[in-house]
Amino acid sequence: MAERIGVYPGTFDPITLGHIDIIRRGAHLVDQLVIGVTTNPSKEPMFTISERLAMVRREVSGLGANITVVEFDSLLMDFAESQKATMIIRGLRAVADFEYEFQMAGMNQQLNDDIETVFLMADVSLQPIASRLVKEIARYGGCIDKFVTPAVAQDVKRHLEGEMGA
Repeated sequence: MAERIGVYPGTFDPITLGHIDIIRRGAHLVDQLVIGVTTNPSKEPMFTISERLAMVRREVSGLGANITVVEFDSLLMDFAESQKATMIIRGLRAVADFEYEFQMAGMNQQLNDDIETVFLMADVSLQPIASRLVKEIARYGGCIDKFVTPAVAQDVKRHLEGEMGA
């Protein structure tokens, strides 16, 4: 039987407890889970790509030997093909996510119908978490400890202190 390889793409700016939940659960569905860290031209990242790669690698290091973290800057389907993936794993939080993800899955299927998109519902307690909101709360001095690991909270704090001191 061929190895089942899944790709979980995202900007992870920063990685949240919601992302980690999807990664942990997604890793059980495949033999190898490749976390693809990318840039999104429509988003202004807080962290550089190298900072995000290091952060994601640190946060998933204890989740299993079948997880790797790589950078990509291409169409998702091209990246998935390059990794020999049989599935793309996406997390869903709300109906708004579903509408966007459903459209993206349809487009990706048109590009390569051999790669399935699998949707995992976010844990109920983690559904409201979004990286964009985590950054906004932190920028206004709010506590983000319920949304990210302590190490990521420190990364965000150090980054914001660097911005403020610049």
